[in-house]
Amino acid sequence: MTPAERIALCESGQEPRLIAQLPSGYAVLAENQFLEGYCILLAMPMVGKLNDLGLQARVQFLMDMAALGDAVILATGAVRANYGIYGNLDPFLHAHVWPRFANEPETQRTLPPLAMPVDLRTDPTTAFDADRHADLIERIRDALGEL
Repeated sequence: MTPAERIALCESGQEPRLIAQLPSGYAVLAENQFLEGYCILLAMPMVGKLNDLGLQARVQFLMDMAALGDAVILATGAVRANYGIYGNLDPFLHAHVWPRFANEPETQRTLPPLAMPVDLRTDPTTAFDADRHADLIERIRDALGEL
């Protein structure tokens, strides 16, 4: 699915992974929840990279990214959040927010999320499921509302 198609689903309310619309874009759960609570902030308007935004829009996007991280921590009991803005594979502005947990295996605890083993990151048992993850979406949405 293209970024434009994903945004269109968010705008129409048909994206099952949608958590909330924030001032700078849409917060969605990631397609694989290998770290439960892994979210993506999709920028609106769609731009290629953070540097394409004016100063105020940049600040808003980064503030929304941090707020999403705060909400994920509150909703999941994570000890911290890791953040990433890449755009190398999908050249549009989006930010990854990964919760990190105290009970992660020692071999993973200090790895950046995308350096974790591929079989872990693509495990079908942790794939997004609308029914199974409905409560998680609601908890993150509620935490965003509290912030």
